[in-house]
Amino acid sequence: MNEIVWDVIVAGAGAAGLMATLRAAERGRRVLLLEKNRRPGVKILMSGGTRCNITQATDNRGIVEEYGVQGKFLHSPLASFSVEDTIAFFEGEGVETKVEETGKVFPVSNKASDVLDALVNRVNCSGATAAFEEALDDVSPLDDDPTGARFRVATSRRTLLCAKLILTTGGLSYPGSGTTGDGYRIARKLGHAIVPTYPALVPLTTNEAWIASLRGITLPDVGVSIVEGEKRLTQRRGSLLFAHFGLSGPVVLDVSRAVARHGNPHALKIRLDVLPDLAEEKVEAQLRDLSQSAGKKQLAGVLSADLPRRLVEELLRRAGMDPERKAAALTKEERGKLTAALKRLDLAVTGTMGYRKAEVTCGGVDLREVDTRQMESKIVPGLFLAGEVLDLDGPIGGFNFQAAWSTGWLAGSSV
Repeated sequence: MNEIVWDVIVAGAGAAGLMATLRAAERGRRVLLLEKNRRPGVKILMSGGTRCNITQATDNRGIVEEYGVQGKFLHSPLASFSVEDTIAFFEGEGVETKVEETGKVFPVSNKASDVLDALVNRVNCSGATAAFEEALDDVSPLDDDPTGARFRVATSRRTLLCAKLILTTGGLSYPGSGTTGDGYRIARKLGHAIVPTYPALVPLTTNEAWIASLRGITLPDVGVSIVEGEKRLTQRRGSLLFAHFGLSGPVVLDVSRAVARHGNPHALKIRLDVLPDLAEEKVEAQLRDLSQSAGKKQLAGVLSADLPRRLVEELLRRAGMDPERKAAALTKEERGKLTAALKRLDLAVTGTMGYRKAEVTCGGVDLREVDTRQMESKIVPGLFLAGEVLDLDGPIGGFNFQAAWSTGWLAGSSV
């Protein structure tokens, strides 16, 4: 047994773990960072299409509000490390940032590797020790140990002792990056309740065969709802991508939680509004005008001024109309059906692409069992938790990274 007693062991070198490590080490703590992969921050490198959406250009209140009922848990972490602090941190490490139209904050270089390099360099300068290809296997609390240790930590290589332990092992999303739910098992063993987990921010699947014919088409602005019967469970607006399996893109990822958490996804439908700026009455009126003013033109060609041609042809088929027909003499019934196809296109849902394509995990360690002022367990003194291992999942747009930076920083500030 290694008799060295570490002040702090951090388990997991993702966004929260790297931030917790550098913060604790810079405060003079003797810190060991454990990571099961050959290198840190694998998921950081994958995020944002390898660009890494660092945060969202809003204030702390804006972050809290987007998390809904979970948001109140983030007040203290955000007070400790805010959106402004996040941007200043990376800018201070030489990562120039930019804000895109959606409010997403990216490195100017569009390289996630720059974000990770900044964190790793700061960890290296902090005096912390990092151990890679060393997985956390087990944790046992210690009572009145003469060394002052509170935990015996078993890894894939050795047994360690520490006074404080920070769990930043992530969730179940992108399991190829090493996030395989290890932290849930450890937290449960130590007495914590785990809120059932589901994939979140994940593409949706459908068995509508015609969708595959639109593979690769992107719509920059679409209204997307998940409906059960006529009850709307959630709705968002943004960019959508048609894929061979179904639908992806930011707006689809944002509504995916409603599907992932539903007990019977086959009872749901995805409802698309491909002209979200226009009310149905306006769309029908425009179709009536087109029928009169552009009657000799092919209807699909006229509508393709605003929408991709392949999509328009499929929508005409959905409305029971020949894609080759002229715009002239549209009947009231035809206008109604085409308006419905444009504004209320319902697709059957079969499910999600699962954890392997999910950006985050919904569920995790119950927030009621964690002291938000310090990120310390209310059940196990000396145990701290941060990042995706917690029951925290926000919308797309940098919100989840902000939660990771903030909870990791606060945990590192508290040990």
